[in-house]
Amino acid sequence: MELKKYIRSIPDYPKKGILFRDITTLIKEPKAFNYSINKIIEISKKIEFDKISAIESRGFVFASAVSYILKKPLILLRKKNKLPAERHSVDFKLEYGEATIEVHKDSINKNEKILVIDDLIATGGTAEAAAKLIELSGGYIAGFIFIINLFDLPGNKLLKKKSYFTESLIEFPGH
Repeated sequence: MELKKYIRSIPDYPKKGILFRDITTLIKEPKAFNYSINKIIEISKKIEFDKISAIESRGFVFASAVSYILKKPLILLRKKNKLPAERHSVDFKLEYGEATIEVHKDSINKNEKILVIDDLIATGGTAEAAAKLIELSGGYIAGFIFIINLFDLPGNKLLKKKSYFTESLIEFPGH
């Protein structure tokens, strides 16, 4: 299936110079969404992992379906002040600003291998922060699976340089 045709591209969003790759047009099409989930599951079978984590918010859509099918625990990596219990936090830079992500301190046990699922890898700031958060919690990165890799931006290269497994379903230029 050609997934690229299900991705809407929106110029100058959320700010001028950004070409936003919108996955909402993919998830509203059942065949494309089902295909995406099945491809993520196929890729995940190459990886040994204990739990799945998802980066807020679009990563939740894909990771929850994968977690359900594989019967693996799901850990939510949330924006600042969205989690009610004790948590770890990591600040990071985005392509268009700064942010913080957090995880509950009791979500990841020492030495657990965590698979991270998100919709898109661009500059790598969010993914790198997710890795730091998981490692701060005592876990290890089993790998990253993205729907979209913006191949001309440094994110995927950054993760591979750190020896993380990464795979994406679709590749687009970032600009």
